[in-house]
Amino acid sequence: MIPPPPTAAAEDSQGVRIGIDLGGTKIEGAALGADGQELARRRVPTPRTYEGSLDAIRDLVAWLEDAVGRPGSVGVGMPGTVSAAGIVKNANSTWLIGLPLPSDLEARLNRPVRVMNDANCFTLSEATDGAGAGADVVFGVILGTGVGGGLVVEGRCLDGPNRIAGEWGHNPLPWPTAEEQPGPECYCGKMGCVETFVSGPGLERDHLTVTGEALDSREVARRSGDGDPEARATMERYYDRLTRSLATVINVVDPDVVVLGGGLSNLVEIEQAVLDRLPAWVFSDSVATRVARNVHGDASGVRGAAWLWDAASSG
Repeated sequence: MIPPPPTAAAEDSQGVRIGIDLGGTKIEGAALGADGQELARRRVPTPRTYEGSLDAIRDLVAWLEDAVGRPGSVGVGMPGTVSAAGIVKNANSTWLIGLPLPSDLEARLNRPVRVMNDANCFTLSEATDGAGAGADVVFGVILGTGVGGGLVVEGRCLDGPNRIAGEWGHNPLPWPTAEEQPGPECYCGKMGCVETFVSGPGLERDHLTVTGEALDSREVARRSGDGDPEARATMERYYDRLTRSLATVINVVDPDVVVLGGGLSNLVEIEQAVLDRLPAWVFSDSVATRVARNVHGDASGVRGAAWLWDAASSG
């Protein structure tokens, strides 16, 4: 049961942008004004069924529109991608796979809906009014349970014909040492993917393999900061692998800004650690790329979804 909405907020004449972040455990919605001001926000549990998810999004949009007192455009960020045929693929919310989410949402909401990968939404949010605001080319990085990425050029998400633009986590770790080969097995079926090294589980697996001690990534980082030599060595390996992986992206795309997101982006020294190591790997006599922590944190996904219609009309 969704409670009554709060008192409606005043809104400008340019309309409301509604963003929905469809996650595996929660669905978050936010209504933004044209200036990016948050007008209303609500989070509900994700029903682990397809029809239930559609209904929950419909009800959440209705609640947000009641909250702000007018209808809005709707964008949805989701795990996985939507194929050219409009069918969900590669989603860890498996009840969505193989089904026409965009068209079914449009039928539920009786209006056009834009649906985009959640990493792309994160990047769009940060490129619009976050850490990458004002930059022409922004590469967004998700470092968490998995490794994702998105690419925004002049305010528009690059998606690609295969809908996989920015998926740097499923390339092989570059310049691997003998000890790093062939690398851990990845869920995608390959060995030694970037994700197996620079995700949270990848960091934890490395520490366990080298030291025999099972710690979560936050504890490894805490002990490293306290001067523990084994934890420090784990973090040095992590930063080196992360930097090598980002250097290949810079060598190919040369973005103005790399924005770090996901749980591991909260590591205190991560920005400087990457910047210090990039010159050894980037194919240039100097590195002008800016590496920045995200501005909007957990809200970036839902904010990016809200901006999808603006991004679609900006090119």
